[in-house]
Amino acid sequence: MALLPQNSIIFSWSLKPKSTFTALLGSSLNTKKSISPRRLSSPSSLFSIRCYSVLSQRPLRYAVLGAGYAGLSVVWHLLQHSPKEAPLFIDIYDEIGIGGGASGMSGGLLHPYSPKVKLLWKGEECWKESLNLLRIAENAKFSQSSNVEKQDHGQNENNFMVRRRGILRPALSSKNMDTMINNAQDFLASCRIETINRESAHNLVPSLFVPLDVAFHMPEAVNVHSQYYLEALYTACQNAAKDLSTSGVAHKELCLHKKSIDGLLELAGEYDAVIICLGARAAFLPELSGRLPLRTCRGVIARLRIDDHVREDYPDHGPSILADAWLAIQGPRDLHVGATWEWKSRNYSRAVSEGEATKALEELLQKASTVYPGIKKWSVRGLSAGLRAMPPLTPQGSLPLLGCVDELVGCKEAGKLWLFTGLGSRGLLYHGWLGKVIAQAVLSGIEGFIPLELTSWKHNVEL
Repeated sequence: MALLPQNSIIFSWSLKPKSTFTALLGSSLNTKKSISPRRLSSPSSLFSIRCYSVLSQRPLRYAVLGAGYAGLSVVWHLLQHSPKEAPLFIDIYDEIGIGGGASGMSGGLLHPYSPKVKLLWKGEECWKESLNLLRIAENAKFSQSSNVEKQDHGQNENNFMVRRRGILRPALSSKNMDTMINNAQDFLASCRIETINRESAHNLVPSLFVPLDVAFHMPEAVNVHSQYYLEALYTACQNAAKDLSTSGVAHKELCLHKKSIDGLLELAGEYDAVIICLGARAAFLPELSGRLPLRTCRGVIARLRIDDHVREDYPDHGPSILADAWLAIQGPRDLHVGATWEWKSRNYSRAVSEGEATKALEELLQKASTVYPGIKKWSVRGLSAGLRAMPPLTPQGSLPLLGCVDELVGCKEAGKLWLFTGLGSRGLLYHGWLGKVIAQAVLSGIEGFIPLELTSWKHNVEL
């Protein structure tokens, strides 16, 4: 079996459907003949897992490529679910740094529903895990803050990380309104959908355009400042590594390298496993170029602020807005508007050229002013862009691409190279749960931890 340290012992046992990976590590086991780690029908099947001998204790070494939503979620879960007695070293590679790609400049509107307010595939699991990582990041960010800042818990509008004011989606077309109203009946108790009329919508956002007298309010949905969140999540990972090390069981170490990776196979020789979390940039790696069913899409986001001489603030209790353009409210006098869609772009720079800015602003402001006319009083303070990796449409929706890619890239060792990409415009929702899923798969060497819906893309790729 690949990736086992010297003097390691392999145990295998039957996993009950509701058991967790962490619980399994501490279970009393009966040794049995191990089985192949390549693919199981489900994580509840009989499987083998690496348990490290006390005498050997060879360090586990993992490389995580990318320091955005996917990469940092994977790092957190590797730290949480790796054997406590095993020394662990994780190297993160990102040429820009924490949140340097599309994740760091995303709109940050978090909820588990589609544009037609339908609960997304695995939406409940994703919503729960994302909120959990937000809490972890908030605790890390404010652990050393003053009591006043702790009580405010991140709601200082000048430096917020999570803005808890909900999200509002007005119905703008009669074409899908009946479908949306029906979909809105099936909501999560932890993220309600309230179907409200124009008057109720105006109580939240006075000048909102509600042409059909129907809007969908998600009061528990949140707006996340993505860059602040990612920086805090990285701090949480550092703290976790330090805490685990000081517990006296085994040393855990985390290191960020601001450098690009030119090839996978050469890097794989240094690590027990490499997890590729590069978003759209994964398709630019030589071993994966032209082999992933992804479409790249560049999106521009505009930052706006209302001028000081204008007295009309955005209401403090006002939710962010979803429509043809989204408005991510940063505070009473600051908001972000996005995003444009430039398909097949290979430009992942955040910088926006003058020509691109002119075209993007014309599109964004026209769409934004349709739903929120008051935006005409706001001034543009800057623009930035990111390159999204858009996955193909499946019967369950547009789902990320996960799985072991050893065979795809010609790696002769099993369980060496893993892919986690294609989060599209829902990276903030998907990253928590899927980061846990792929961390479990990597640590065990078993792709069966990953739902088949997320690995089925490999069946259509020529090896």
